[in-house]
Amino acid sequence: MNLRPLHDRVIVKRLDQETKTASGLIIPDAAAEKPDQGEILAVGAGKVQDNGQLRALEVKVGDRVLFGKYSGQAVKVDGQELLVMREEDIMAVLVS
Repeated sequence: MNLRPLHDRVIVKRLDQETKTASGLIIPDAAAEKPDQGEILAVGAGKVQDNGQLRALEVKVGDRVLFGKYSGQAVKVDGQELLVMREEDIMAVLVS
C-alpha cells in the first residue's frame, strides 16, 4: 500500500461482518449493514497541539478498532476499499 496518512489521521480496513445470524439465517449482502469495526493499516505522525508540540497517536498499526457507521472518508487503493479518518473518530480499541 502506498498511502501514508498525515497528522492525526489513520487508514482503516473494514473487517468483514458475519453473514449468518446466531439462529442460522443467512443475511444477503443487500440487507447487510456496513461493519463498524476495522483494523488499522497505517497511522500518521500525530496531532500538533496549541503549544506546537506533537502528541503521538494512541492507536497503532494492527489495532482492531470500533468507529461510527458514517466515520471517515472511503477511498479505493489497489482495488481495496479503505477508510481515512481522524483518531478522534475512533470510539474504542478492541482488546482480546
